[in-house]
Amino acid sequence: MCLSLVLTFLLCVFAGVGVARPKLFVPDPITGYAIGGHDPVSFFVDGYPRKGSRDHEYRWGGSEWIFVNEGNLAAFKRDPEAYAPMFAGCGGYALSEGFATAGSPFIYAVVEGRLVFFHSVVNRFLFVVNASHLLQDAQENAASVGCVPES
Repeated sequence: MCLSLVLTFLLCVFAGVGVARPKLFVPDPITGYAIGGHDPVSFFVDGYPRKGSRDHEYRWGGSEWIFVNEGNLAAFKRDPEAYAPMFAGCGGYALSEGFATAGSPFIYAVVEGRLVFFHSVVNRFLFVVNASHLLQDAQENAASVGCVPES
């Protein structure tokens, strides 16, 4: 809920410059960490989101990321784009339709080896059943709505 409010505020702020949201992973307003303080590598290693530890922090994509352990941190450092959610955490289905919504780390899918977040379980379902076509549409729309992370 708080992330939605932050994104709505950012949409209003950046509306005048033609950008729907900033080109970074918006930190969680409570934790201050990307993707709500969840370890992005855990989605692949454990099969579900796990909260990271402040003992394992790394700055990338305009945000601080935290990890469950040193191994996950090392894997992310080697190839952050392989583990970070696509589209800077924007919802994949909405993006395929041409607009940005905040994705949730609890509503996700691994599509063609990449982590994709969604705004709702319905959006996740609609995306997954036609993933190859909608992934291409989402990739084409990502830059125009600002859902591309900083490197």
